[in-house]
Amino acid sequence: MANLSNLEIEEYTTHSGFTVKNLSLTYQVFGRQLGTAPVVLVTHALTGNSNVCGENGWWKRLIGAEKCIDINEYTILSFNIPGNGFDGFLIENYENITINDVAQWFLIGLEQLKISKIFAGIGGSLGGSILWQMAVLQPKLFQNIIPIATDWKATDWVIAQCRVQKQILNNSENPVHDARVHAMTFYRSPQSFKQKFNRSFSETTPIFNIESWLLHHGKSLKNRFQLQAYKMMNHLLTTSNFESEEIFREVASKIEGNIYLVGIDSDGFYLNEEIKETYSLLKPIKNNVHFAEINSIHGHDAFLIEYNQLAGILNPIFNTEAITKTINYEHASIG
Repeated sequence: MANLSNLEIEEYTTHSGFTVKNLSLTYQVFGRQLGTAPVVLVTHALTGNSNVCGENGWWKRLIGAEKCIDINEYTILSFNIPGNGFDGFLIENYENITINDVAQWFLIGLEQLKISKIFAGIGGSLGGSILWQMAVLQPKLFQNIIPIATDWKATDWVIAQCRVQKQILNNSENPVHDARVHAMTFYRSPQSFKQKFNRSFSETTPIFNIESWLLHHGKSLKNRFQLQAYKMMNHLLTTSNFESEEIFREVASKIEGNIYLVGIDSDGFYLNEEIKETYSLLKPIKNNVHFAEINSIHGHDAFLIEYNQLAGILNPIFNTEAITKTINYEHASIG
């Protein structure tokens, strides 16, 4: 695993007026040394972290030596969202923080690292929403942004699910475990559950295998994730927004880099039709916005499962040989 490095933001005032002092911003670098190759910024999802590749990297099938995002050709940089607990740092007054503040922190981190240009920013779910905020704040920063299974806004559906999560986290006797059990039911799909379990019973306990699987995921997250961190990350999901669709359209039109939207046809959290609507909103005013779709029964988590499809979508961006070929991304479907 790459060493966990640390930057410090001495003082920062959030949009809500809350002042944070001595904010720890940790990060990891993989592949080529900073300053020697194009930079790929990876922004992580709710329970993710900066450890994106290597033996225990959560995106190691996508990022690595001779993988789709090749660490022999790129510098891979990933920040931890302050308060996610991976580095031991937590934020007590987390409800004063928004996703825009996180984007501002990442931009301050880039400035401290003297990075003024990024070849590609890529992130799924919450990570992709952070990219939208960063790209709007600094429209010249990214050559390519790739928000996957996410949108620029938290829909009523996302807010509703996060509210249920909040109720569980605040009221359950086993909060992280129970919240994760609930979350897995909207990260996957009914079709995914049917294919995997088909109403089968566990051989070791008198319950259905789907129940055993959910309980396993609850226990696993409880063992590695702190309650305060989960509460903050769940809160951040609800804060992804702009004042109106018109304002978003105006600020997004100023983003100079290519925008590659990636949806999942079975996503029950960030609905695919919402991402298509964002594409339709931006396409008339921005000729370098593209849309591609992952076809999968696995729902929202397909961006962590369907690596072959995702690599097929991303190869023309990251593969220097393929990048010279004419690729039509418009409503592409990788089957």
